Amino acid sequence: MYSLIIGLLILIIFGIIEYRRNSVYRKRIPMIIHVNGTRGKSSVTRLIAAGLRAGGKKTIAKTTGSAPSLIFENGNETRIIRHHDANIKEQLKIIKFAAKRKVEILVLECMAVTPEYQWVTEHEIVNSNIGVITNSRPDHLDLMGPGMKNVTLSLCNTLPPGGVVFTAEKKMFPLIEKQAEKSQTKLFQANEETVTDKEVQGFSYIEHKENVALSLKVCEHLGIDKKTALKGMYKAKPDIGASEIFFTKFEKKDIYFAHSFAANDPESTEFLITYIRKLYPEIESVIIVLSTRADRMFRSKQLIRMLNNIEFDKLFLIGDQTKTIKSYALNHNIPGKKIKDCGWISGENLLKRIVKLQAKEMLLLGIGNIGGNGGLIVRYFKDRKK
Repeated sequence: MYSLIIGLLILIIFGIIEYRRNSVYRKRIPMIIHVNGTRGKSSVTRLIAAGLRAGGKKTIAKTTGSAPSLIFENGNETRIIRHHDANIKEQLKIIKFAAKRKVEILVLECMAVTPEYQWVTEHEIVNSNIGVITNSRPDHLDLMGPGMKNVTLSLCNTLPPGGVVFTAEKKMFPLIEKQAEKSQTKLFQANEETVTDKEVQGFSYIEHKENVALSLKVCEHLGIDKKTALKGMYKAKPDIGASEIFFTKFEKKDIYFAHSFAANDPESTEFLITYIRKLYPEIESVIIVLSTRADRMFRSKQLIRMLNNIEFDKLFLIGDQTKTIKSYALNHNIPGKKIKDCGWISGENLLKRIVKLQAKEMLLLGIGNIGGNGGLIVRYFKDRKK
């Protein structure tokens, strides 16, 4: 009993010391921008930091998504190697690192998912000057749901009291506005119509107008003009989860592989599929490659239901839980003749199965999960491009 009490006291003391140290380091950083939201957090974090660097601001950024990375003042970056599961205490180390480098601005992607951890991250660790909520979509409903109201309220836990917040969200904007009023946070809404087709085509990968508009608005707020910010954003390295299109020839057939694995909520995925198909209207053979994961079954089922709104020729299931998802697809109006269960598969073997189809030109749309088999397929196509 006594040992338990002593152990608890030690933990409390260490917690107090850690909190006080973080407070000291936090005060040395003039500004922190905390990027939250359902989709596009990593991209927006990178875009904002790139725009600020182009404007002469000494800026460090840290992303949390598909490949957590620390981006330095000159735009170079290094992967963050984790020996354990992701933990919000990681942000303490980043704040300490940024403070010691005497940066002007630190751009942090929120790494918390549950409502409680989102609140703790902002109010006990980050204490941001500027908050960003990219959007509010139906993802992680098991942790933030069950509905969109719950998801949005969860995201609003990172609103900086008395600070400023930017968002590109439309549907749930009134709820964000209401929560911003409660926390006395000044709210700005970005409009994707402020970004032209020509401006978004300047990126080497598929970037969403709303991400660009949101990032530009944050940069403008900090005194960086659009032209300067965009110039920096074009040079920025995309996140590993950013959507890209690769062309390759395989056994005399033309294959276009569009990687959208990281857009793993149904709304974003459907948008990307529609967008990419418009880029290649002449290609009639459309193949969906759905990467499944054992710990993301709910997400895979969401995407199967979404596919009822999409025209496609074949559905190739890859990854951990293909048999379960195939059964689910059959029960949700996807014909068995369209489904190919590949299990865990290499990029080479996937192509060997795909080229057996009759078409000489095919558009492959990778959806589902960038982690696991999806990431393996992306690396294969990237290596073929080199």
